[in-house]
Amino acid sequence: MPSPTPSPRYSPEDAQQILHLAIARQVEAEEVTRDQLLEIAAELNISPAELAMAEREWVAQRGEAVDRAAFDRHRQQRFRHRFGQFSIVSAFLLGLDFLTGGGIGWSLYFLFPWALGVSLDGWKTFQLQGESYEGAFKRWQQRRRIKTSVTRLLDRWLSA
Repeated sequence: MPSPTPSPRYSPEDAQQILHLAIARQVEAEEVTRDQLLEIAAELNISPAELAMAEREWVAQRGEAVDRAAFDRHRQQRFRHRFGQFSIVSAFLLGLDFLTGGGIGWSLYFLFPWALGVSLDGWKTFQLQGESYEGAFKRWQQRRRIKTSVTRLLDRWLSA
């Protein structure tokens, strides 16, 4: 009698990915209600407390993802503004230099350091990882929270 083939074993990460894909296929066209989510969790032997913790963590991660997207848009908008200023001033200075001296000379002494600064700013703007990005994001988040708090306080004070 042939021995049965052993059942394959999966790491927790692999099992999570497989279950995620299976759930996604099952409910691909429709949204899942909280009751359905509780039912799926019960079938997977996940306690309501663990599900609630996972849900809070998901909300926090989603909020941070939204904040990061807003931060990235803010940085890109600031870079576009700075690049636009540089382009306008460069065109003016290069045109003036060309018209007054018959070539391009003195304007490069002003434009080269500025172009270097704009280039470095562009590199920082589109660098979305690392300690400097995380630090800038945390500072931006802090300033945004303070601004929101001050605005709410002023609104309450003025409406009273």
